Amino acid sequence: MLRLYNARMSQSIHKSHNVSVLLYHIGCPAKYRRAVFSAEVDAKLKQVCYEIQKRYEIQFLEIGVDKDDVHFLVQSVPLVSPKKIVQTIKSITAREILKSCPEVKKYLWGGEFWSDGYFISTVGAHGSEEMIKNYVKEQGKTEADGQLKLF
Repeated sequence: MLRLYNARMSQSIHKSHNVSVLLYHIGCPAKYRRAVFSAEVDAKLKQVCYEIQKRYEIQFLEIGVDKDDVHFLVQSVPLVSPKKIVQTIKSITAREILKSCPEVKKYLWGGEFWSDGYFISTVGAHGSEEMIKNYVKEQGKTEADGQLKLF
């Protein structure tokens, strides 16, 4: 599997007046919880996230895609609010996916790709970075009983 983002562990980010390690686990469902994440859409999403990394102070440590939602493990700096991180990711990826993968529009109407809501949690409050990273990586892979395995 080709990884276009930095699949690595977090590192301290050194700025002129601070040093930080801020990690967020973000979950974003597709609009109407539609199963729109084909292999093509998955590849485009990861490519766009790689481009976001270059332009914004957002590092993607892991990206996990299920059929109807995506989980991101991201690192950023204190200047960028969690809300702004989600807005940036959702707006840019939606625009680029809808432009590059027109077949997605058959499942979604109204020109929106993402649901309005999202999940966000700091990593450390509800598990270690490695545990969350493995959870995000295993999205779309279920056990025999149909449940995702967290521990």
